[in-house]
Amino acid sequence: MGAYDAKTHFSELLERVAAGEELTITRNGTPVARMVPIRATGSPESRKKAIVAMRQLASRNQLAGLRVKDLIAEGRK
Repeated sequence: MGAYDAKTHFSELLERVAAGEELTITRNGTPVARMVPIRATGSPESRKKAIVAMRQLASRNQLAGLRVKDLIAEGRK
């Protein structure tokens, strides 16, 4: 769909995208943008599980007396 038509019919395009359609907008025949519906990224429960897993991983990764400043300095050598 051309940019001019997209601008003219923007509300209609939003309805189509909300219904699941993906649209490509062109300028002089060259694709310049895509309109895609936003997909759900997961349930609140799955996000909570991911946070718990990250915290468990972080609790197992300790610096054991090392300082971050020293590690950064060592990496610059």
